[in-house]
Amino acid sequence: MMTTTGSDGKTYEMVTIDRRTFTMWLATIDTTRLKSDRARNLVETFQREAADALDNYFHNGGAINPNATEHQMRALMFQTQAQMELCQAAKGLIHPDHLEAKARIILARGLGEHATLDPSRAPLYTQDYLKEKGLSTTNMRRLSPTFGKRLKAAYIEKHGIEPEKRPMNLTNGQVKHVNAYTEADRPLMDTVWEVLNPTPLLTVIA
Repeated sequence: MMTTTGSDGKTYEMVTIDRRTFTMWLATIDTTRLKSDRARNLVETFQREAADALDNYFHNGGAINPNATEHQMRALMFQTQAQMELCQAAKGLIHPDHLEAKARIILARGLGEHATLDPSRAPLYTQDYLKEKGLSTTNMRRLSPTFGKRLKAAYIEKHGIEPEKRPMNLTNGQVKHVNAYTEADRPLMDTVWEVLNPTPLLTVIA
């Protein structure tokens, strides 16, 4: 609620909504309940554009409003350029495969295209691999340290070097440096998973 002054000079309590929430709220309106044809057409047009924008954002890496002004487009281009410069500066600090994937996504977003990545070079976090196994949060916490240690040892045995480190954003906003693996390492993960054979262990714990 917000106190505002009406055209009659009187003070009123008005229901307000912030722009970010308002945009999402418009997408939930049942347009069949709108009496005005003009309002109905306007909201339906917005809902279609919103659906397209969200689909492009989550599945194609980004969305650009076709009605964007020149100033807005220049701002987006400047942002893309700044991100690419950060990628350039990160050489030697981040695993090359991870860095290349990031750069390709940034370029594709700036061009309004879908990023084309080499599947075998896509980053693969051990946590994501374990999630694919359907482990509960509790069992994942118990198994993750052992799985990580054995995977690192198997990687060293196979390649003769330790895996590089890669920054990973945690849900609490912090950044943790973890061992860098890619989809090319999935067979190695499968081998470690089979050797570890956690099923009996999880049964006992349960």
